[in-house]
Amino acid sequence: MNQQTLSAFIWSVADLLRGDYKQSDYGKVILPFTVLRRLDCVLESTKPAVLTELVAKQAQGVNPEPFLLRKAGQSFYNTSTLDLQKLRGDPDHIAQNLFSYVQAFSPAVRDVFERFEFHTQVERLAKAGLLYQVAEKFAQIDLHPEVVSNMQMGLVFEELIRKFAEISNETAGEHFTPREVIRLMVNLIFIEDDAILSKPGVVRTIYDPTAGTGGMLSVAGEYLAEHNPQARLTVFGQELNPESYAICKADMLIKGQDVGNIAFGNTLSDDGHGNKKFDYMLSNPPFGVEWKKVEKEVRKEHESQGYNGRFGPGLPRVSDGSMLFLLHLLSKMRPTSEGGSRFGIVLNGSPLFTGGAGSGESEIRRYVLENDLCEAIVGLPTDMFYNTGISTYVWIISNRKPEARKGKVQLIDASGMWQKMRKSLGSKRKELSDAHIERITRLFGDFAEAHDDDGTPISRIFDNEAFGYHAITVERPLRDEAGNVVLGVKGKQKGKPQPDASLRDTENVPYTEDVGEYFRREVLPHAPDAWIDPEKTKVGYEIPFNRHFYVFKPPRPLAEIDAELKQTTDRILDMIKGLSA
Repeated sequence: MNQQTLSAFIWSVADLLRGDYKQSDYGKVILPFTVLRRLDCVLESTKPAVLTELVAKQAQGVNPEPFLLRKAGQSFYNTSTLDLQKLRGDPDHIAQNLFSYVQAFSPAVRDVFERFEFHTQVERLAKAGLLYQVAEKFAQIDLHPEVVSNMQMGLVFEELIRKFAEISNETAGEHFTPREVIRLMVNLIFIEDDAILSKPGVVRTIYDPTAGTGGMLSVAGEYLAEHNPQARLTVFGQELNPESYAICKADMLIKGQDVGNIAFGNTLSDDGHGNKKFDYMLSNPPFGVEWKKVEKEVRKEHESQGYNGRFGPGLPRVSDGSMLFLLHLLSKMRPTSEGGSRFGIVLNGSPLFTGGAGSGESEIRRYVLENDLCEAIVGLPTDMFYNTGISTYVWIISNRKPEARKGKVQLIDASGMWQKMRKSLGSKRKELSDAHIERITRLFGDFAEAHDDDGTPISRIFDNEAFGYHAITVERPLRDEAGNVVLGVKGKQKGKPQPDASLRDTENVPYTEDVGEYFRREVLPHAPDAWIDPEKTKVGYEIPFNRHFYVFKPPRPLAEIDAELKQTTDRILDMIKGLSA
């Protein structure tokens, strides 16, 4: 059964709910029942052995848990004699039986259903007389891993969440990232480590602080399993949305990951993995979302802990918290002496250039570039995400750059690499094909300047300093009515020309240029009485991504335009003549 058929079947359950449930509440029923049926099918073959083992261990008076896990062959089990098929045999007691069945799962699974508030939904369905019909519908579908692979199941969950988000006017993009974008990011963070990751028995950690339904962690796991089946990737994550968290946790349970590594809560105000460091990290934080709710905790950490906390370099404006996630990931990097880390984060355009010298954003960029942490920034096409059509950028950050990359930043413009989707999904109209992903990965791997077939640049390499500048304050003297320069009369200012605030100006001098030389060349010829106030000079950093890929195309010759205009007007005149005739 393919993903669309499966989603369509599960969606048909919505027809049962229509009238008794608002459309925006369908997900509260369909998502937990889909998870329940999946777990039901996963445990089906080992259920008899688990029940036999339970009886034996209870008779011996020993804790049965480790033995049951071994018999189940999973990181969870269920000790009830019931399953969804058997529940159909007793319509009159469906609610009680369903509760006792869910309670018989191991604790990690029970937590999943608590996050879904499953108990409340079961009672509501029972009151509406719908519980038996819904349970029966799900019992009919086979979600066994041999029929529906883990990867397919992940896509089904994403498809369902997207549909529910659409009908309740929520933003589906808060929950997940398009799979092809994740595949690209995974390629970019792993490509330079192919030799290490190919060794048998290698164990690495990966972390996503905005885990959603676990898509990024799953794709990273699939990539490694494909390249080296003997490698082990231990996943860690944190998620704020209870339903996404429940799905992520269920998905990890089925894949045999330790679900204790998936924390619930707000990563910025309550780090679920304090003091932990990771080999690899991936994140698609919400774009342009304000962080007012967590402002108190974030500011407190910034002020009291400085660089010992997560937010030492600076704080962005409250209207967009995406750079806080960048800082959070920087704090989770392993020290270089312990092997270092690499991570990929998706950001919108504003972290590249928002904020002048001395602002929080500029200071964060300064920290990243002066510490030589940015390997590359890849500009993606517009209309790639479900909830926004804006331009997005993947930043690849590492504290273990290969020798050739040291002191350099690679910018890759992949905005022209896309294919149109057969059917739009929300704001998502474009996608990356396998060939596009391969091409971008190769451009990154080659680490060389490159041009498209038509000569436009698509890969450029810069020194870190190329993005820095000195913001200088240029003063002009205050003059009295007679045009004479007003001099200071007190203290340090005595005898010195006083600045005229209305004539004050600022100039950004490229970091690589001598400020004095720039001033003599660019300012003094136009304002011979000007001077620089050195106390106001600040260092700033910005990455004008698009400017570096702009290619000037000269306008067409006037004669050509005139000829075209004449042709058009002649045609119009002929048409008018025809009408009047």
